[in-house]
Amino acid sequence: MTDLKAGIYRHYKGRDYKVLCEARHSETEEEMVVYQCLYGDYSIWVRPKAMFVENVEVDRQVVPRFRFIGDAL
Repeated sequence: MTDLKAGIYRHYKGRDYKVLCEARHSETEEEMVVYQCLYGDYSIWVRPKAMFVENVEVDRQVVPRFRFIGDAL
């Protein structure tokens, strides 16, 4: 697995998340990212790493789905 820097990321829709760690799916061995919402119920989520680091198109501009904004508090 290539390391994804732990810290705070901003989703392209504007909300902030804290990357906790990377993991691997037990059946497929797909690389995953474990992260926590920094709003609402502060729930913990998992998403395929390939999707976490991909770019998306917003208003005809290509932007990162999640953009690193700083080290964890």
